[in-house]
Amino acid sequence: MIYHYIYIGTLIILAAMLFACLIRAVRGPRIADRLVAVNMMGTMVMVIISVLALMLNEGYLVDVCLIYAMISFLAVVILSKVYIGVYEERLHKTQKPEDNGSDEGGVSNGNF
Repeated sequence: MIYHYIYIGTLIILAAMLFACLIRAVRGPRIADRLVAVNMMGTMVMVIISVLALMLNEGYLVDVCLIYAMISFLAVVILSKVYIGVYEERLHKTQKPEDNGSDEGGVSNGNF
């Protein structure tokens, strides 16, 4: 019976921490802060699912947790790739072009 109250207390604390990470993901001053917050939210959701699996004595929730872990990992990797692409695009827009408007017949110098 005491474990039930411990599980409920843990879930309440995790929900408060999840809300704090949500605020950081929305208000984060940099993209890196937002990515870390999204990754942390995914980790906390996995812990919440695991605590629920213990509390309800349902083994299938552990399988759901593992699937969620894979999806969360892929989401963070994709968001990181998108961020890197946006960052490189902004970097190249701020740099001056090196070719001074001359066209070399469609031959690329290898820079993106």
